[in-house]
Amino acid sequence: MIAICDLAFQFPHSDFRLSVPSLRIGRAERVAIIGPSGSGKTTLLHLISGILSPSQGVVRVQDREMNALGDAARRAFRVAQIGLVFQSFELVSYLDVFENILLPYRLNPALQLTPEIALRAEELARQTGIDHRLRYFPHRLSQGEKQRVAICRALLPEPPLLLADEPTGNLDPSAKQRVVDLLFRQIERTAATLLMVTHDTEIAARFPRVINCRDFAAGGAR
Repeated sequence: MIAICDLAFQFPHSDFRLSVPSLRIGRAERVAIIGPSGSGKTTLLHLISGILSPSQGVVRVQDREMNALGDAARRAFRVAQIGLVFQSFELVSYLDVFENILLPYRLNPALQLTPEIALRAEELARQTGIDHRLRYFPHRLSQGEKQRVAICRALLPEPPLLLADEPTGNLDPSAKQRVVDLLFRQIERTAATLLMVTHDTEIAARFPRVINCRDFAAGGAR
């Protein structure tokens, strides 16, 4: 699913450096990414998804060399193949919760919005406890509710790769476990790959594989 070789990345005018000599993550693996603040956890997700491009080396996702694709091709690949849960949620302010969850189907012409998909969106909302907020707009939601909307949106198209950046960071303990249970059920059912950044040791302990970004980083924080 993911193969990284001789990757190096540095932000301009920064001492921060990320160096990944080799990293392979297989299909249907569940991987937690841990490490102290500034160790490059979010940066690694962004390199895998093609949001950032490495200074050198190769990032392959499903046999596609991400850094060999142009900007438009990388965006199209992300929409079609990767579910992303950002720390900042990236909700569209003028769309209600339901339409934010359905957003991948508005952006990707290869995805067909059917009544069954709409029902699945409602079911995801129910499973994450935000079904009573479907007609609310983002400004009326708590941080935890926004986070759950972002998770539903990422899960809805059943992507082969799910990249989640601190998806439980704003949730209470019971909601955290419910969300992780949902993520695990989803990837088991679809044989997808899950990479989750987390600071929560209890959550990380549930993953069969843990990667510490401290092993890859040097210099300043990012």
